[in-house]
Amino acid sequence: MKTAILTGVVATLVTGAATAETLRLSHQWSTQDVRHKVAQMIADEVATAEVDLDIRIFPSQSLFKAREQYTPLSRGQLDMTVLPLSYAGGQRPEYNLTLMPGLVKNHDHAARLNESPFMEQIKATAAEDDVIVLVDGYLAGGFVGKDRCVTGPADMEGLQTRAAGKAFEQMLAGAGASIASMSSSEIYSAMQTGVLDAANTSSSSFVSYRIYEQAACYTPPGDYALWFMYQPLLMNKTTFDGLTDDQQTALLAAADKAEVFYLEEAKKEDADSRQVFADAGVEIKDMTAEEFEAWRALAQETSYTAFVEEVPGGQELLDKALAVE
Repeated sequence: MKTAILTGVVATLVTGAATAETLRLSHQWSTQDVRHKVAQMIADEVATAEVDLDIRIFPSQSLFKAREQYTPLSRGQLDMTVLPLSYAGGQRPEYNLTLMPGLVKNHDHAARLNESPFMEQIKATAAEDDVIVLVDGYLAGGFVGKDRCVTGPADMEGLQTRAAGKAFEQMLAGAGASIASMSSSEIYSAMQTGVLDAANTSSSSFVSYRIYEQAACYTPPGDYALWFMYQPLLMNKTTFDGLTDDQQTALLAAADKAEVFYLEEAKKEDADSRQVFADAGVEIKDMTAEEFEAWRALAQETSYTAFVEEVPGGQELLDKALAVE
């Protein structure tokens, strides 16, 4: 009798284990980063829902390198990732519009863009690669100047600068700057040694790499900012479709909650960066509406024109983005 009972318990456990699903989520950041916190929130919420779904997170490029995640995701070799979508611009040049100067003014504008026909088309492109967006999210950035403020195009003339992305390099070169390509982690030493006069990157990177120690002036994201980068949480569509109804419901509910958190934290990171630079004695100078429009006009002549020339249907997609007020 005991043997029969034990056999039944084992059979139940085995059957239960067979219904559980484990998903692998990869990203490039540390566990302190907001993008990891978004991923962790989804994993925790799904676990709390008790739908036999476990999300295992691989941070700090421990599973795939930063720029090598989109292809395995699209092939089903990876289930989920938090990824700057422009990293996949080589495979899908349309994605380069998600890191384009002047398309996004501020975080509220970014939220409206996420609900627009522009983003619908970006997501339709992703779906062709068997990829869906679970969580929309933009992070913002600004400028630092070693000796002077950089708020408008005229301020960039003659400076050696680092920009975040090809489109920004094209625009800043159009403003009269010389471009030095490097990662965000190299900005500090480059400014310290005089290689750089100015730099452009995310507000979180400016703080984490202590750039305030080398800057005389900081132009943070505020009512107006040039640098916005779309960094969504993505999932393989076939994997999602293979989940049970309860698992899908739990995952989507978690994603909705994480998206609200992501937007709040993105705004908070910008405000925190402003305070950190001010506390370090760095001058803070905001970009005006007129300066933003001047940058956008310059981008129209440089970055936007290059995008339209390189991407079939690029003008239509660009127009959809610019139509969002």
